[in-house]
Amino acid sequence: MFSQTEMLQFAIDNGMIDESTIQEKMEMNERKKYLEKHPYKIWKGKYGKWYTYLPDKEKSRKQIKRKDKIDLENTIINYWKDELENPTIDEVFQEWNDRRLELKKISDATYDRNKQFYKRHYKEFGKRKIKSLCWEDFEEFLEEQIPKYNLSAKAFSGLKGITKGFLQRARKRKLIDFDVVTNLNEMEISDIEFKRTIKEDCEEVYNDEEFVKIVNYLESNLDLHNMGILLLFVTGMRVGELVTLKPSDFLENTIKIRRTETRIRKENQSVYEVKDFPKTKAGARTVIIPSDYKWLAKKILHQNAFSEFVFTRKNGTRITSNCIRRRLECINQKLGIIQKSPHKIRKTYGSILLDNKIDNKLITDVMGHTTIACTENHYHRNRKSFELKTEILSSIPEFKVI
Repeated sequence: MFSQTEMLQFAIDNGMIDESTIQEKMEMNERKKYLEKHPYKIWKGKYGKWYTYLPDKEKSRKQIKRKDKIDLENTIINYWKDELENPTIDEVFQEWNDRRLELKKISDATYDRNKQFYKRHYKEFGKRKIKSLCWEDFEEFLEEQIPKYNLSAKAFSGLKGITKGFLQRARKRKLIDFDVVTNLNEMEISDIEFKRTIKEDCEEVYNDEEFVKIVNYLESNLDLHNMGILLLFVTGMRVGELVTLKPSDFLENTIKIRRTETRIRKENQSVYEVKDFPKTKAGARTVIIPSDYKWLAKKILHQNAFSEFVFTRKNGTRITSNCIRRRLECINQKLGIIQKSPHKIRKTYGSILLDNKIDNKLITDVMGHTTIACTENHYHRNRKSFELKTEILSSIPEFKVI
């Protein structure tokens, strides 16, 4: 059995097929492909010349004319050929972002974040043709974004991330030939260039006094929202994990974390959806409810034992993370506590575990972190009030007046 390639070569070698005819057919198909992409009509004027329109950045379109139809078609083909073979940065980014979503490599929420991040920085630069640029152009552009938007190191890392993504796609399509990853890694940017955000401990965690105050309030006002916030304090789970819990996730004093909430933009509105997997790979875990709070799990389940989700209103709709966030804001304000988000409860929980010298492996297991360094570097804060810090330091013999 011969392959198609072998049969075609045999036909050409033996004069059964004219090679020039094949070439002509291929060229005709190529012309047809570009002409079909052309959205404007082609017409012949009363003086014998041929007319059409081509897209124009300033006027949206511009009229062109040629002496004969072939010349006009050649102009059209050259224009669209250049568009396809030398797209703008905007077009490369859009194709990269769309493709990643289509292949399910990113979520809808990440897709939207990429678009918003890109729009913020590449609004003007993105209109340039990618083949007209070299790495130095991108390097200068990226460096300029730091002072222009007063970027933090984290924000700049995000900008580099999407830039690396669509430029690697461009290289795969042979639109650029420079080594994206190496060049990005070799950019000479010092920490001093970035915006430094100083966050006080009192803004990042609930101190001992605040913890007692808010827990007592929650226990004295046990509606479903407050029970959810209390569960955050005693388990350290993320708020997106909390609002997607199902009755089947509870077993005695343990809770399986298997999903989370995501927020996406649809028709200029925020829509909260449930993802059937946690935020990170390590996020799939089992959290422990302390023995003194076993009653809390039973009481929560009693509220909505037959609903799909545990945190559900009486009308059957799921309580979202935004609802929990707003309730926490109201409670903080009511109790005179510095405003803190639900994530600060998680930081408080992590700090409590570290302060109590809990085994590192247990900490990473219940927090859903891959390493203890993540918990230590990003979650550990001093939870003592200024008054208590003053009392401790003042009790040191060397600091006492003799």
